Amino acid sequence: MRKPKMILFDYGQTLVKEEGFESLAAVEAVLSKAIKNPYGVTAQEMIAFDRELNREIGRFTKESMDDYKLEVHNHPYQRFLYEYFGLEFKEEPSEIEQLFWDTAAPGVPTDGIEAVLNYLKENDIRVGVISNISFSGEALRRRLASVLPDYDFEFILASSEYVFRKPNKFLFQLALRKAGLQPNEVWYCGDNLLCDINGASEAGIFPIWYTGANKTGGFDYLEDYEASHPDIPLCKVEDWHQFVEYLKQTD
Repeated sequence: MRKPKMILFDYGQTLVKEEGFESLAAVEAVLSKAIKNPYGVTAQEMIAFDRELNREIGRFTKESMDDYKLEVHNHPYQRFLYEYFGLEFKEEPSEIEQLFWDTAAPGVPTDGIEAVLNYLKENDIRVGVISNISFSGEALRRRLASVLPDYDFEFILASSEYVFRKPNKFLFQLALRKAGLQPNEVWYCGDNLLCDINGASEAGIFPIWYTGANKTGGFDYLEDYEASHPDIPLCKVEDWHQFVEYLKQTD
């Protein structure tokens, strides 16, 4: 196995661990900033309508997520949701977006990831990010800068900014073009077997399945993955120390 010239990372539960998603607290925080609420909408009412909208477009539901291939950017989505209820704010949409996300799902570094990033920096291995996320690319950059402030990522690809979602190969191919590298020169680390591991391998990128922060992500797809990729080794690491030791074995 050749030492990679670049390693790409997933965001959620790979670089940064988020514990749950507190929708009620987040919507209440947003409503507290509203200078106009003509319908007197409550947080519970907004959440119920938000769920109806998501069912309509087929995202965030167990039955439809596997077929959900395109991303809806959060800004037009929140514009529709807030204007539907006549809400107005002094803050910019990006500030409201950040308030919602930071309240709903604050993040912390996954255990040991800083040691990994230090090792990559010391060994001149480039790093980037590909994330399935409806929040804006700018919100994702701010989140990474706040949680991992000592590390620079060469580029950060948020699916919200590029239409396609993993496992679609086009996001991975875009990353390769940005990096100016061939697939066999890049590794991809992610926690989700379908989106991350299947997607990366379809693009010819060596996949690393990290399960340390999410013990259940993607196990339903394990048999399908192994059956459809008999010639691609499934490298699974349960902690980042194990990953560094694996990386050290490359030439």
